[in-house]
Amino acid sequence: MDVKNAILQGELEDEVYMRPPPGLEDTIGPGKVLKLNKAIYGLKQSPRAWYHKLSTTLLDKGFRKCEADHTLFTLPSTKGIVVILVYVDDIIITGSDSLKYFLGIEVYRSSEGLFLSQRKYALDLLSDTGKLGSKAVATPLEENYKAGGQGELDIAPFKDVSLYRRLVGKLIYLTITRPDICFAVNQVSQPMKNPTVYHWNMLTRILKYIKGSPGQGIWMGRNKNSKLVGYYDADYTGDREDRRSTTGYCTFLGGNLVTWKSQKQKVVSLSSAESEYRAMRKLMTELMWLKGLLKDLGIESTKPITMHCDNEAAIHIATNSVFHERTKHIEVDCHK
Repeated sequence: MDVKNAILQGELEDEVYMRPPPGLEDTIGPGKVLKLNKAIYGLKQSPRAWYHKLSTTLLDKGFRKCEADHTLFTLPSTKGIVVILVYVDDIIITGSDSLKYFLGIEVYRSSEGLFLSQRKYALDLLSDTGKLGSKAVATPLEENYKAGGQGELDIAPFKDVSLYRRLVGKLIYLTITRPDICFAVNQVSQPMKNPTVYHWNMLTRILKYIKGSPGQGIWMGRNKNSKLVGYYDADYTGDREDRRSTTGYCTFLGGNLVTWKSQKQKVVSLSSAESEYRAMRKLMTELMWLKGLLKDLGIESTKPITMHCDNEAAIHIATNSVFHERTKHIEVDCHK
């Protein structure tokens, strides 16, 4: 195809073209191009090539790649610090100056601290689902909710599975600034393959809860405290269907909530102490990652990290390096 004539005839409209790879110039001939039948984003090697090109360019400009997160690059100087964070094909460029908006996340800054929210994203979600005018509810889940409760699996399946999956995916993204809905979203995300009308009602209740407070988010107070603290808990055999426990933890930096997670454990714990210990291990991994991330950002502390636990048996297992017969499976799973 002649490029000039194709442009005049409008044949290149809405098409993707690229230069031929090395070695094919003579075969194709001058003034010709290759038409891609598949978007370059679909190629398996494109993420690696994109990251290699970007990281090489940034490192050549004096940036440092963080060891705790290889998508984070920093450039410290006497005037402040420049931070670049890569998320798929989007980039955050910030540092000493505040970030204001990124992928639906709104950042408000004052002399007292930062406020993170996804108000516009939540309102758009309510508008798309027709719940903008619905009556708000006080809680994301009904009172005394239990996973796998009676009647949950007996109700008819929900017909539009793709709609259910899309809405759950959007709710998962909303949990970035809404830890209050993490557990509820965790519950509706489990039956993604075969959701029922019961699960759809759970999902709509979450939307009605968001309706009552679309601008709710996370407040981070400004202070000179950089102490890292973690809390965790485990719901022993909380799921009545498969009897697996659920781990929940959150971390605070200088009294400000920075990370949190609610996730079902991969194996069935044989005791409450075991489920608590597995949750402790998850929190410890998160705290060590945060410590390394803060070090890359120029905040390093040699003080011990505080981790709160309410199970004495789990504390004894953690402090006693000698594992006995009934806890040897924990050693293999959590320490190897």
